[in-house]
Amino acid sequence: MKNAIISFPARAIFVHLFRLICVFLLGASGIASHAQDTLDITVTGSGGAPLQIIVPVFENEGSLPNSVSEVVRADLERSGLFKLIDLGPLTVPESRVPDLAAMAARGADAVLAASVVASPDGRYEIRFRLFDATRAADSKSDLGGMALKMSSAHYRITGHRIADFIYEKLTGIPGYFATRIAYVVKNRQRYELHIADSDGMNAQTALRSPESIISPAWSPDGQQIAYVSFEAQKPVIYVHALATGQRRVLANFKGSNSAPAWAPDGRRLAVVLTKDGLSQLYVINADGSGARRLATSPGIDTEPAWSSDGQSVYFTSDRNGAPQIYRLNVSSGSVERITFESAYNVSPRPSADGKRLAFITNSGGHFRVAVMDLSSRQTTILTDSSRDESPSFAPNSNMILYATEVGGKGMLSAVSADGRVRQRLSIQAADVREPAWGPLQK
Repeated sequence: MKNAIISFPARAIFVHLFRLICVFLLGASGIASHAQDTLDITVTGSGGAPLQIIVPVFENEGSLPNSVSEVVRADLERSGLFKLIDLGPLTVPESRVPDLAAMAARGADAVLAASVVASPDGRYEIRFRLFDATRAADSKSDLGGMALKMSSAHYRITGHRIADFIYEKLTGIPGYFATRIAYVVKNRQRYELHIADSDGMNAQTALRSPESIISPAWSPDGQQIAYVSFEAQKPVIYVHALATGQRRVLANFKGSNSAPAWAPDGRRLAVVLTKDGLSQLYVINADGSGARRLATSPGIDTEPAWSSDGQSVYFTSDRNGAPQIYRLNVSSGSVERITFESAYNVSPRPSADGKRLAFITNSGGHFRVAVMDLSSRQTTILTDSSRDESPSFAPNSNMILYATEVGGKGMLSAVSADGRVRQRLSIQAADVREPAWGPLQK
């Protein structure tokens, strides 16, 4: 079978491998309008014993049109790693050290002290410090803080950045709240490419089309998204500038143009083209020039994904009969098979830290998200669903976003790399697919 199923309904066994290849027999805009549908996120699992933290209402927060502390609390609680202790209306000003012994007596592991200060220019400064409540008598109880300038419109990103600070200080892992996700929504016969905050809020539409949109891929700087659109009645790769809404054709060669994947340097993309026959891997400059073949095989090579160091490209191929994952050395052209444990392994996505590889495996007839430790080659299946696809790592390498199907409806889910934390993201009355987690924002 070498034809793709490109619609959202139930998909055949090879959908993950061939979903990016055109069935040959078979208006764009920037992020200018808010999407009517936003993701609803439900935490369906937790990371064991959570850290207990106090995030009070910020001092003088009533001067803000919207609450920053509510954003911080929602981020931490949604992660599954923290439990919030409610102080009610009590504030903990940033200007003085809180009574840590009293906070610890209430079960707190950590306490946030924060204040809002209005600036003459109409903006606000959020000042905060984080304290380790278990070290009340220790000078090292102060874990640090920041002062962030914001306009009232930017209260959500400010809250996400504070939550990231807390997450990293208490777990030792960078946070992911101040990131964005891309995904495709099918509502009746309309397809939309949405860009949203990591919590599903602030969703906006980058592209509307009556034809399929697939394979969104973020540029390393988070300023552009490459994707495949069928609006020209064939798969064409576009690059879309999010700030301006302008887009340009990256690849429109004879046949199919699919599966764009940005190199870490942002100057090249790996793509899949059929211009010379079967679907094969190519590398192309970000301006659309210099298409060069990366590998040659007698089968179908697809779904490329760069390693974080830019030296390798992981991809899916049926070159040995069944779909498996391989790794190509970009310099030498040598190819190594990576997966062996199942007869069906597809959609490789390496983590940013280079330690893990997420992919889809067939386990007893169910398509599930798996993760491989690249040093030991040990594989763990993370999900218990049946129709998972399109895994995408958060930039901190600790969470994996993916698409799944429940009751015939597409929705997004997320799972931690150790399988302990699970989230479900859905939109009422719409299919949601093709997720891609964006990079950390600067």
